Amino acid sequence: MIDLNGKKILFLSVSFFNYEKAIAKRLSDFGAEVDFYDERPSNSNISKGIIRLNKKWYHLKINAYYNRILNEIKNKKYDYFFLIKGEATPSFFLEKIKDSNPGIKMIYYNFDPLTEYPDLIDNLKFFDKKFTFEYRDSVNYNMNFRPLFYVDEYKNLNHDTGAAIYDMVFIGSAHTDRYIVGEKIRAVADKLKLNSYFYYYAMGKIAFRLKKIIDKNLKQFDIKKVSFEKLNHQQIIDFYRKTKSVVDINKPFQNGLTIRTFEVLASGKKLITTNSDIINYPFYSPDNVLVIDRENIQMNPEFFKIDFKKLNQDVLYKMSLDSFIECLFGDAQDDYWNSFRK
Repeated sequence: MIDLNGKKILFLSVSFFNYEKAIAKRLSDFGAEVDFYDERPSNSNISKGIIRLNKKWYHLKINAYYNRILNEIKNKKYDYFFLIKGEATPSFFLEKIKDSNPGIKMIYYNFDPLTEYPDLIDNLKFFDKKFTFEYRDSVNYNMNFRPLFYVDEYKNLNHDTGAAIYDMVFIGSAHTDRYIVGEKIRAVADKLKLNSYFYYYAMGKIAFRLKKIIDKNLKQFDIKKVSFEKLNHQQIIDFYRKTKSVVDINKPFQNGLTIRTFEVLASGKKLITTNSDIINYPFYSPDNVLVIDRENIQMNPEFFKIDFKKLNQDVLYKMSLDSFIECLFGDAQDDYWNSFRK
């Protein structure tokens, strides 16, 4: 177990379904003193859209926000600076943190492909340790490879022996071709007489309607099938409790595994995924994971009749949030994760 007792950490992260809060709490559990800030000045749909499209249009607000952070922490010294994604984080802020904290360890993590966010590449030079969930980015940008994690609430579901009422469940945000692929999966499930439930989530009605106009993948989306209410972890866990398997539809240009992958397998549920790269991970087993082609969806009904094969405890630990933190703040785990690549 890594020793962070008394270490001072400045932690900035994009907001992602409260996982940033779970990370901050666990760092505190390890004895660290954590100052946390959202890396975006605002999480409104408009703000997110502007930052993603062209953050130069938003630079005055971004600069004011980051100067306020600098003012708030001006009398503090940190052992670590930890940034997750950093879509809005300006270079002047990173320079100032390094200059004002001699000897600080700068740690970066990204859970999105850099091909989708090329503006992030230039800031990599500020970091001592750089991690990505995408194997290809680890090779292309000389980064450490560390997949995502699960939080313990999902592992605790392993002890639940209640009967499942669904054969498969999908819970996810509406983006790229998810709806198109999801509805194809639902149609195949119906033909096989499998009981399914699909929950598509969107951030807001106005933003979704606008996106639907310009995104060809969303033009086919039946708005009656989208929800504008975000499910919390407990609600998601309740759905997992009722199902035999969970469907995961990755972005078509993404090879890194979604956090859903880790939660599902840690909870003792089977996974149906469009991400074929999962065969290169230590927890892959055809008994537990059904890989499907998003262009030609086929499912073997026998998959749903075979019991979940329990994961090795060492592998389960490597998938955990604790192992994730140990990797980023301690020894990198590239040798372990890369050893399973075929």
